[in-house]
Amino acid sequence: MDLPVMPPVKPMLAKSVARIPPGMQYEAKWDGFRAIVFRDGLEVEFGSRTGKTLTRYFPELVTAVRERLPQRCVVDGEIVIAREGRLDFDALTERIHPADSRVRMLAERTPASLVVFDLLALDGESLLDVALSARRALLVEALSGVTPPVHVAPATTDVEVARGWFEQYEGAGLDGVVAKPPDLGYRQDERAMFKVKHERTADVVVAGYRLHKSGPVVGSLLLGLYDDRGALQHVGVSAAFTMKRRAELVTELEPLLMEDVRGHPWAAWAQAEAHESARLPGAPSRWSGKKDLSWTPLRPERVAEVAYDHMENGARFRHTARFRRWRPDRTPESCTYAQLEEPVRYDLAEILGEP
Repeated sequence: MDLPVMPPVKPMLAKSVARIPPGMQYEAKWDGFRAIVFRDGLEVEFGSRTGKTLTRYFPELVTAVRERLPQRCVVDGEIVIAREGRLDFDALTERIHPADSRVRMLAERTPASLVVFDLLALDGESLLDVALSARRALLVEALSGVTPPVHVAPATTDVEVARGWFEQYEGAGLDGVVAKPPDLGYRQDERAMFKVKHERTADVVVAGYRLHKSGPVVGSLLLGLYDDRGALQHVGVSAAFTMKRRAELVTELEPLLMEDVRGHPWAAWAQAEAHESARLPGAPSRWSGKKDLSWTPLRPERVAEVAYDHMENGARFRHTARFRRWRPDRTPESCTYAQLEEPVRYDLAEILGEP
């Protein structure tokens, strides 16, 4: 491979802001795997945000890139999987598997798409120092007429349109809106863009915690909600605490400690076979490797208010929830899925301009 921009490339990042800023180029914030894609003839490489390769996990996209992208180019985009008109991050994570046979089976069963939103090199020219507005024009021209599973991400410079996207696109599983300064060159590994994400609050049951890697203090709280059958479902974690607060939480939660897991709603986590049929946070995964995910069970009697952006498949928080406060006025039984706000569904095909 011989390109004017060579791997690894660290993608340009965004910092969170509360409101959509004016005077920018606006795009949807896609919820998938960020990928820098390099193509030099038949040679194709997908680089992840961490610099590790994603190429072997998406053979169908390698084929699509060879058929649809310019012969020599570098693009920035997002690998996503859409099911029933919305993004499915769970299906995407399943693609990261060591067995080539399973990767190829899933490539047929749940094929991925590539949404391209920036052009870093074309033919023999690097575009890293070119303004975003010019890069966007070159991208639209270079990928004019491109067909699925490769897409050019919709973009606008109209802030009112962006505000409409912010409200509508959540129903298709998107994260929010990204605002990019139009005169900006491509700044690797810098938070030079802005992202605006949805934030809501929910009252959840704190039913356990994991210790922090640095010592006997709380690393993350394990959060639950009751479903329609009255079963407490694990919905995510809250982990952003100062070290002082982590130590305080150990003391605060001590009265709720259980001597063993028997009698806890999540007692099955202690059984290895339970992890074969469900995503339970008590065992290592392909993402965690050998990381210790053992946990401390608590009597599910304490309620906390947390902030979250959106739910994954309506079942759990897509990202780490932010702890807001204890809610001594709420009973654990009142912490159900019914309290969660459901965004109006929006067909992903409309965003990508598909028939």
